[in-house]
Amino acid sequence: MPVEAGLVFIGHLETPWETPQDCPRNGRASDAICHVHVKEPFREGLASVETCSHLYLLYWMHHARRDLIVQAPSFADSPHGSFALRSPIRPNPVALSVVELLAMRPDGFDVRGLDCVNGTPLVDIKPYFAGTDSIPHARVGWREG
Repeated sequence: MPVEAGLVFIGHLETPWETPQDCPRNGRASDAICHVHVKEPFREGLASVETCSHLYLLYWMHHARRDLIVQAPSFADSPHGSFALRSPIRPNPVALSVVELLAMRPDGFDVRGLDCVNGTPLVDIKPYFAGTDSIPHARVGWREG
């Protein structure tokens, strides 16, 4: 497929996991402290991040396959479309995690809650707003069965 947009990686993620198989299936299942390294030209954009308890990190799962549109995960009883899953195997392997901000550093910050290999490219950082972003009654019907 032709490329339709360009991305600028603003940094990378430093984690204890070297292969996709080493990573937790969900970042919230890990207590590992990870470092978010932000490239120098983007560090000004971290102003006021220290006031946030939690952040969204968007990152590029660069080791993921990009050729499956329907998948049969081991935890499900039937196949599902990639867009109904959080699998990194998808046309654009963009991942999203809500992380807890632990400490600011001169080159970025430390967090808990990631699920990716060491060196994963960082796409974006956004504040997590509990009042806006939390939808307690949200459902994933196929997972409830």
